[in-house]
Amino acid sequence: MRITAIIAGCLSLATLATGCVSVSQASAEPTMNPTPQSAIPPEIPATAKTLVVGGGCFWCIETLYEQLKGIYDVESGYAGGRDANVTYSQVSSGTTGHAEVIKITYDPEVITSDDLLHIFFTVHDPTTKDRQGGDVGPQYRSVIFVTNAEEREQANRIIKEITDEKVFDSPIVTTVEDLRNYVRAEEYHQDYYVKFENASPEERAKMNAGYCSYVITPKVAKFREKYKHLFKESN
Repeated sequence: MRITAIIAGCLSLATLATGCVSVSQASAEPTMNPTPQSAIPPEIPATAKTLVVGGGCFWCIETLYEQLKGIYDVESGYAGGRDANVTYSQVSSGTTGHAEVIKITYDPEVITSDDLLHIFFTVHDPTTKDRQGGDVGPQYRSVIFVTNAEEREQANRIIKEITDEKVFDSPIVTTVEDLRNYVRAEEYHQDYYVKFENASPEERAKMNAGYCSYVITPKVAKFREKYKHLFKESN
């Protein structure tokens, strides 16, 4: 598949990633626990692989990857910082060195890491340093985390391919970093948009309803239309 085919329309998707910083700073800790809980991931075979990427607020990209065939689990977390244990409030300060990330566990026989990385460049703007829309700070940087030389070569190769295709008007600023100090995010962040979709009106009122309704929902709709051929049957 040509890069331009899978990335066509990426700019319209990326521009929708406009700002959970205002709501996150206003309420760094949850005020309620929505009734729907995070789904228990299926039994994951030993042949599964993982990919850790950051592209702004993890609520946005987590829900997109969860819909794809071959995905066992998508977990929100933090990575790349100095400490092994951090909280959302600490990461949100922009001083820990961590980025908000998702850890994708997938079946390489169904969907490849190349596919996942190509899609990554369609669901956020990789040309803005330490920023996604209204979310500003190093915790929102565009980043691909790697664990070995082969993964680093792959990430750099795909960045070069997209650069050579001239998909974006501005240079790509996505960093390729060694994976260190990955921390699973607090439970209330896991499957946040799914919880929002299934919440009652009263529960939604206590969540970041504005961000979910005006940022994530239209982004999900565009994603569903573009990649419906890659969705799990239940979608």
